[in-house]
Amino acid sequence: MMTKYRRNGARVVAVAATGALLAGCGNAGTKAEEDPKPSNSVRQAGEPVDPSGTPEPKKPAETKEPGALPSAYEFTPDPARVPRTAAEARKLTRNAALGEADWTSGMVRGTPYETAGTWTVLADSCVWSRSALPGGVLDSFTRRLDVPAKDGKGRVRGSVTVTVHKTVEGADREIKDTVQESFRCPSQELGGGQRLSGLMSLQFDQKDVRNADASLFEAGKYTGPGSGGTQDYVWSKSRIGPVTTAVSVKGAKGYETTDLLRIAAEGGAKVLYRVELELK
Repeated sequence: MMTKYRRNGARVVAVAATGALLAGCGNAGTKAEEDPKPSNSVRQAGEPVDPSGTPEPKKPAETKEPGALPSAYEFTPDPARVPRTAAEARKLTRNAALGEADWTSGMVRGTPYETAGTWTVLADSCVWSRSALPGGVLDSFTRRLDVPAKDGKGRVRGSVTVTVHKTVEGADREIKDTVQESFRCPSQELGGGQRLSGLMSLQFDQKDVRNADASLFEAGKYTGPGSGGTQDYVWSKSRIGPVTTAVSVKGAKGYETTDLLRIAAEGGAKVLYRVELELK
């Protein structure tokens, strides 16, 4: 999956390993609560017993531990709940996007808090800008949520974006195009003095994704006003039907990569669960 990268092999392995945390996050309160299915190896009533006349001891049925991940992603959106108009899409994106009390404890509103109805474009110069929504997109909505600076640690900047496409194919194209962007622009300018560098992306094999139809992970370095120097950066994007979600976390002084991954994984799982609620 990573053969297109001509960079340090250890770096590729590290990105793949850390990204697995995001791909494997299960849905909160859904699959893990299903009734456990009995193991195929359990002998049912009326089946033959040992020739000696002594029944073979029954093997215990296999059960799922609380919070266990499903073996595959099996959610199918209700066609009647899939947005067909811009108004329906706006309702979904606002309901699914996380607020300051929804992500992780202690988060506050970032600046600007919300951005709606626009589309980000990465130019050939590797500088990001915003434009009108493309024809195949019904709505896109972003909220910025930060972990404030305290106890000697800097301010972690997070964001969550929910986008509704007109078709599943359009949403899937967004996923594929995103992976190619880091190949084309391993360094990117976000505006306002913010810069990403050393970017590496991978799209997960579907068999490794447990809470979406498709997911990708990106990691790199971030610098910007108030960042306190070069910090780690993690980002994930996922798709359920025609809806995509994206969660980014920009690091700060005092935070390890594992801290950022935990924050991103928590936000990613929660927003995907909320999308499911809107589509079921």
